[in-house]
Amino acid sequence: MAATLRYGVIGTGMMGIEHLRNLALVPGAELVAYADPHEESRRWAQLVAGNAPTAYTDARALLDDPRVDAVVIATPNHTHRAVLEAAFATRKHLLVEKPLCTTVADARWAVERAARHPAVVWTAMEYRYMPPVARLIDEVRKGAIGRLRMFAIREHRFPFLPKVGHWNRFAKNTGGTLVEKCCHFFDLMRCVVESEAVRVYASAGQDVNHLDERYDGETPDILDNAYVTVDFANGARALLDLCMFAEGSTNQEEIAATGDLGKVECFVPESSVVIGRRSPRRVERFAVPVDEKLLAAGFHHGSTYYEHVRFFEAATRGAPVEVTAEDGLRAVEIGAAAEQSAQERRPIELTGGRA
Repeated sequence: MAATLRYGVIGTGMMGIEHLRNLALVPGAELVAYADPHEESRRWAQLVAGNAPTAYTDARALLDDPRVDAVVIATPNHTHRAVLEAAFATRKHLLVEKPLCTTVADARWAVERAARHPAVVWTAMEYRYMPPVARLIDEVRKGAIGRLRMFAIREHRFPFLPKVGHWNRFAKNTGGTLVEKCCHFFDLMRCVVESEAVRVYASAGQDVNHLDERYDGETPDILDNAYVTVDFANGARALLDLCMFAEGSTNQEEIAATGDLGKVECFVPESSVVIGRRSPRRVERFAVPVDEKLLAAGFHHGSTYYEHVRFFEAATRGAPVEVTAEDGLRAVEIGAAAEQSAQERRPIELTGGRA
């Protein structure tokens, strides 16, 4: 018989709804409950999932539900530690949305607890699983470009979207843009470079977005553009070019890995990969098709579905956990160092991959 895994989703805002839609596409996944204290968010979940799953107002009630085998934590960033404290008291499989936590100290605590947890603990890093990005990773690992020396990520996109209670407008809730948004990219750097960061330099600012907004008399303080350079222990270097007032871009993500023999690039949402060799010079472009059902299920180019398939296999068949709590910690460490670097206008050293 095919394996079945019964899910509960904690947090049914924008990302939680994306998880609900994708779980509905995963064979063997059964949504039995969701939880959110916000009435409108629960109503969104009901519209997507129907009336069969139990709707809770409290995360602990969901965690106490014996029917739930696996929990997706998609609550606001600054609540992750509190939700994890309760979740680690269970024996349920856990998929925790990025960032793992908003501070390095809390992320280190999560790693320590995850090591003792009797079930799967997975940090949600969807960008690894975008089909064009997955093809790029595969080409690099196959040696198509020789020895990787440079890795560049450009994300030029729209501003942060509104969230319940405007929590994502303030760094105290998000960890800062370079933690909240960019932990995805720092995780991708580590995944592709296959080394640990030793030095981070960042130049960043809040120059366009949210400057005329006020919430309880406070002005948002989240960065909206940055250049971040990361040096790795194996001698490779990586660059993040982030702009969050660039809706006029053709592609939201443009990623390039360059080695001593060639270069591989990918583009999203164009969904293509370009592979170039140096000698003899040859450049080839390939389309990377993505099922329309997956594109319609979220904002991450089908990646959330593929991530859930891998998580399901880890929880039901003992497959490896591909994105561990340790991976989540390392991404937060680089993001926090980048925030510090931007603020202090100096490079931040990471000794052994840690600040």
